[in-house]
Amino acid sequence: GQTGVWLALTGARLKAADTVALGIHTHFVPGIDLADFKAALLSNPADPLEEADRYVCPTEPEEVPLDAHREAIDRLFAFDTVEEIFAALEADGSDWALAQLKTLKTKSPQSLKVSLRQIRTGAGLSSFAENMAMEYALGGRVVQTHDFLEGVRAVIVDKDNAPQWSPADLSGVSDASLDALFAPLPVNEEWEPLA
Repeated sequence: GQTGVWLALTGARLKAADTVALGIHTHFVPGIDLADFKAALLSNPADPLEEADRYVCPTEPEEVPLDAHREAIDRLFAFDTVEEIFAALEADGSDWALAQLKTLKTKSPQSLKVSLRQIRTGAGLSSFAENMAMEYALGGRVVQTHDFLEGVRAVIVDKDNAPQWSPADLSGVSDASLDALFAPLPVNEEWEPLA
């Protein structure tokens, strides 16, 4: 579905039960059992699944907080532009949708558009290497943008949590500026897999 888009744009966090339900991992071991689980894995490295099955949480499955919103996430975050996502959230009008919109409006407009394009572009690439090449080129450019530096200033340096994004709204982020961030690097600067 669109859970990855929702996470990338809002910065939401998942609970362990959510990650199991999404198939990100297969087992959840309670923190109190981690030392014993690690020791068991080290003593039986040939069959980690057997050990994981022994240490998996024995109680009833945790409530999956994300379940209540999966349909809305898949419906409201399925668009190819951030503007369409904003409009869908506003049109939905539910408390949850409006809370997501409020969160999105605090984020860097440029970062929102970069993140959405990155996910949509990456989904269409045919290999891990192609994705890494895109990430490498994009990462090197994004860290030089005003909004990256402003985010670091607001959160880490001054700790005022009051970033001044530039541009300040979605309409100011042009396709041309995004194209420049996503442009391939010159051949002699491209990412290459280790041999």
